[in-house]
Amino acid sequence: MIFQDRSDAGRQLAEQLTHLRDADPVVLALPRGGVVVAWPVAQKLAAPLDVLIVRKLGAPGQPEFGFGATTGDVRVLDEDSIRILGLTAKQIDLVTAVESQEAQRRQRVYRGDRNPVKVQGRTAIVVDDGLATGVTAKAAIRALRHDEPARIVLAIPVAPRLALDQLGHDADEVVCLQTPSNFHAVGQWYHDFRQTEDAEVIELLERARRELPNE
Repeated sequence: MIFQDRSDAGRQLAEQLTHLRDADPVVLALPRGGVVVAWPVAQKLAAPLDVLIVRKLGAPGQPEFGFGATTGDVRVLDEDSIRILGLTAKQIDLVTAVESQEAQRRQRVYRGDRNPVKVQGRTAIVVDDGLATGVTAKAAIRALRHDEPARIVLAIPVAPRLALDQLGHDADEVVCLQTPSNFHAVGQWYHDFRQTEDAEVIELLERARRELPNE
């Protein structure tokens, strides 16, 4: 199965989440691409849509090589990657500081002066367009636990089985449409995987505030 684009993936994912419609759900997307996937999910469930900002921690000089992720408040590290890269504690802290600042900037860009959607006591559905290592999703889920949702459901179109297995102890439920054995990158499972721009994220969040329940 190859998805046409993120909207197509979101529509298919939404069909597998209808059992949560009466579970007081709130949909939390990992920007940027996850917001496009999450929009049809929020529509299908008639649920509020918000963002959950997580930044990958990329190796100095090799930003595409992630060794962890941070929300600004919570940091998750991949010790195997750190060992391979030979990173020092100082290097890790410097990258974390930069990405924490970027996470705060994106909060302001996407939300403006609006407060986050309340998740305490609700079913929080964390959505992304796919995952490779699971480190970013793990950071998102661990940060979300501090807001005391009743349950956390990770919902993604595609991921390798190993990454999902490593997240089994973090999320209360995982919904994934496909777990290919020949997984190399998320983008290989989409016909159209062009970069999502900030403007599209902001537009979808504004539509959600107008058209979907807010609390």
